[in-house]
Amino acid sequence: MSDNRNAVAPSAAEAHPKAPFDFAKWWDRVGILMVLVALVLLMALIAPNFNRIDNLLNIARAISVNAILAAGLTFVILTGGIDLSVGSIIAVSGVIAVVLAIAGLPAPLAVTAGMLVGAACGLVNGALTAYLALAPFIVTLGTMTFLRGLAYTITAGQPIVSSDLNFKGIGNGYVSGIPAPVIVMAIVFLVAWFLLERTRYGRHVYAVGGNAQAARLAGVRVNRVTLSVYVIAGACAGLAGVIFAARVISAQPTAGTGYELDAIAAVVLGGTSLAGGRGRIVGTLIGSIILGVLSTGLILLSVPFFTQLLIKGVVIILAVTIDSLKTRPLPFLTAGRRKG
Repeated sequence: MSDNRNAVAPSAAEAHPKAPFDFAKWWDRVGILMVLVALVLLMALIAPNFNRIDNLLNIARAISVNAILAAGLTFVILTGGIDLSVGSIIAVSGVIAVVLAIAGLPAPLAVTAGMLVGAACGLVNGALTAYLALAPFIVTLGTMTFLRGLAYTITAGQPIVSSDLNFKGIGNGYVSGIPAPVIVMAIVFLVAWFLLERTRYGRHVYAVGGNAQAARLAGVRVNRVTLSVYVIAGACAGLAGVIFAARVISAQPTAGTGYELDAIAAVVLGGTSLAGGRGRIVGTLIGSIILGVLSTGLILLSVPFFTQLLIKGVVIILAVTIDSLKTRPLPFLTAGRRKG
């Protein structure tokens, strides 16, 4: 009896130990939005004319190309893959669309042709990755170089300018006061959100990225899903290339140079893990907006171009660091949250 009387009841904290801090969940739900809000407020205070309506519309227009590119890349990265060729696909797709438009092809068909060229490039990347089991980094690095060379070959290394380009409205037009590229971007993200969040295909994409072998045992056609995500990324890059060509009213063999890094940074900043299986398309949109606001703010502040590159490099490293922290939190993130 004395032993029972002297027994000390466990405290509430001991009975229900506090769960360790989940940095990944916090970043996906709150952190990325806090960064965006803080950046917008900062730029509104220090960048001249940043919060003017016309400037905000210009920011939205500038964001559209990279955001559409990042939307397609989200599918690839969710499966644990990577696509370094999307910047070169922008160039080739834009060149093909402009050449066909100048040759007399109607605007809708020229735009469709540009997207199909991008999808075909993605098909090659996906087939080599899925069915020949080649490393996606090496495959897309090779196609990146090949497609850039193809763009230079078609244009003979010179821009092809057409002041009366029949599809220029998709890059420079407005619909009810909203830039056309922004509307296209919104449609792309709505479709991507529906595919990833409301369809069986989306569940398969996450399953392949989480554990491809387990997904295969569960009946998921892993190779087909892998092939499809590269086609989607290619089609989005093709659309981005058409919009870029429409904005500058020309076919530029240098178009899209370095855009793949910006797109990957936007995807990872938005919470999608480079290891695959985890992420949200909404986060990709927020990540794209952050990069767009940062770039525009630096321009308004007259920051030299080479300094902008330094800052962009830091942002890319930060994005990868955040991704690492989400999968392997550092001790200080959970310090004091564990018993003892």
